[in-house]
Amino acid sequence: MADHHIGLIVPSSNLTMETELPRMLRAREEADPSDRFVFHSARTRMQQVTEEQLRAMNAQSERAAAELADARPDVVATACLVAIMAQGPGYHCTAEDAITTAMRAEGAQAPVVSSAGALLDGIGALGASRVAIITPYLKPLTKLVADYIEDAGIEVVDALSLEVPDNLAVGRLDPAGLREHWKKLDLSNADALVVSACVQMPSLPAVQAVEDAAGLPVLSAATATTHRILTELGLPATVPGAGRLLAQTSS
Repeated sequence: MADHHIGLIVPSSNLTMETELPRMLRAREEADPSDRFVFHSARTRMQQVTEEQLRAMNAQSERAAAELADARPDVVATACLVAIMAQGPGYHCTAEDAITTAMRAEGAQAPVVSSAGALLDGIGALGASRVAIITPYLKPLTKLVADYIEDAGIEVVDALSLEVPDNLAVGRLDPAGLREHWKKLDLSNADALVVSACVQMPSLPAVQAVEDAAGLPVLSAATATTHRILTELGLPATVPGAGRLLAQTSS
């Protein structure tokens, strides 16, 4: 058996990153006990999902990275998608590079992934070029997310904003609601559905159910981040019952 140590940079009010990723990887362990996963978190302060608080949180990422470096993780994932996307197109590359630099300065060699970059990668891995998205954000922030995705060459054909500004309240949303929310979207031109463009909005219990009902691939920021973590670890990116992205074997 091999233990894989995963470092997480998590917003202080986030409840879901440390819930859904471990659940997916525990399910993977049950299917394949040869790989086990251990999680280590560092937190950055954020309570309200506003552009000001998101910028302030981003400024804490290098401090959090230095703390995680002491644990010598095998991979590090930074968790707030909108905090990165709100800074403008392509910013996930800047954020990943800054965290990597901070890790290297402390002697840690772990690759760094972001939920923002992972979502784009996950859409690409599905071969999708047109997506619909659901977010918990206020509409102006949802537009920033849609613009960010479109700058990467992926058309956002429709978007639904649940308009919950308090990040703790987002983490307490019932994922069962997503089984109805997706029906409000026009999916006629979509190749895939992002059922939660936010690692704080719970979605894992709904991903497979919505995929089965909608008849097209469904992913979330959390499933995409898990896909990228497994890829960086050099492991098959497979998790049972978590949608088509994590049902695929490496090509």
